Amino acid sequence: MNNQAIVIGSGIAGLAASIRLANKGYQVQVFEANAYPGGKLSEINLEGYRFDAGPSLFTLPEQVDELFVLSGKNPREYFQYRKLPVNCQYFWEDGTRITAYADIDKFMEEVHAKLGENPKNIQRALDRSSFIYRYLSPLFMHRSLHQGSTWFNKNALKAYLRMGKFGLFQTMHRSNSEQFNHPKLVQLFNRYATYNGSNPYQTPATLTIIPHLEFNRGAYFPENGMHAITLSLYALARDLGVQFHFNQKVERILVENNRAKGILVQGAVQAADLVVNNMDMVNAYKTLLKDQRQPKRLLQQPKSSSALIFYWGIRKEFSELDLHNILFSDNYAKEFEHIFSKKTIYSDPTVYINITSVYEKDDAPDNCMNWFTMINVPNNQGQDWEALKTEARAAIIAKINRILGTDIAPLIAVEEVLEPLTIESKTSSANGALYGNSSNNRYAAFLRHANFSSIGGLYFCGGSVHPGGGIPLCLLSAKITAEMIPEP
Repeated sequence: MNNQAIVIGSGIAGLAASIRLANKGYQVQVFEANAYPGGKLSEINLEGYRFDAGPSLFTLPEQVDELFVLSGKNPREYFQYRKLPVNCQYFWEDGTRITAYADIDKFMEEVHAKLGENPKNIQRALDRSSFIYRYLSPLFMHRSLHQGSTWFNKNALKAYLRMGKFGLFQTMHRSNSEQFNHPKLVQLFNRYATYNGSNPYQTPATLTIIPHLEFNRGAYFPENGMHAITLSLYALARDLGVQFHFNQKVERILVENNRAKGILVQGAVQAADLVVNNMDMVNAYKTLLKDQRQPKRLLQQPKSSSALIFYWGIRKEFSELDLHNILFSDNYAKEFEHIFSKKTIYSDPTVYINITSVYEKDDAPDNCMNWFTMINVPNNQGQDWEALKTEARAAIIAKINRILGTDIAPLIAVEEVLEPLTIESKTSSANGALYGNSSNNRYAAFLRHANFSSIGGLYFCGGSVHPGGGIPLCLLSAKITAEMIPEP
């Protein structure tokens, strides 16, 4: 067997897969349609303001470190990060403000003081989140769901014995409503459904696993911003001999006798012994594999939500804002109904503002801030996005003005916008969905593409396949994929 491997796409999972393949002894080439690595995890620079373009929350940093240790490198020579003292600042229209301290005791004191919630309710909820993570992560996050060995081992048996405690048969909202007395705290914990583009009123309560990562394990901030993750992994891959080809859009995956033999790129054949696809699996089948048998059931699954992001350079500093900030809608259920049922944007959307200049002063000019201002929106179904952007911008500005008691529009020095159409064109994400298929039913984990395929030598990784969604799961996806690939 030879040892030529091709990775399609240099998103975070593609970078991780290339590193793991290089460590196995493969000669790896990465082909990327864009002029830069990272996929969604890229950056934008506008007249002295720097923005992380995509993912903004960093948990489980040990998964990044693992790639350097595996390669015999010191992670700290490539990449630095710090644990956040405050996970998020929360704001409501009635003036309520809650600081989600990383210190759980301080967080419980804060919520008790502001909402009167019994601290024991919060502790029980976080203990339950930890319980779900302890038993399900070895099964659903660290192994392929599409291999029989996953279901017949001691970890699987432990999970089976506790199946009734994982929230498979109730929604996240119902679970949170039973755990907490105050509706604002229910809303705060419902928000975690958005971490993989889901609806808390539909997605199973199993996703209450997510708060464990943020509260019990901690949220972090990379020195120089989230884009530093991309740059560090790109540097590591190059140090390992991985070759990158930018502005090289792959046209087709070449298959002979039901085995991947390479790719066609810019009319030229690039032969390989195996191919790893990091492109969104829906668009991969529609374009790169259009002559092959299509997994119709998977391709037809509902997609996750998308995002509308305004990158604003703000000519003022707001002391009440932190790295992560949420300005909540007064009617969360109505907001999600608009996103997932009506396929449009609610008039009072929840606004997320990420401000890296709180920690990295060079990300904005003196006495200024870089606002990554985002709302959750439906994926692209042919809506009039120009009209929706105009309406949403006005609604977002009005909400910020009400809650912060300001007039934000004159303070906007620069602006760039990212919406589902642009997300799809830049990242090949089907319909601009951020997380591939939706997780709005209890079978969602099984409705993602496997890390392997029925075509020999063809593998998949990234946010649209198992386990999928967010930086940690994309890194785990690459790990599962690489572990399936034999030594050369």
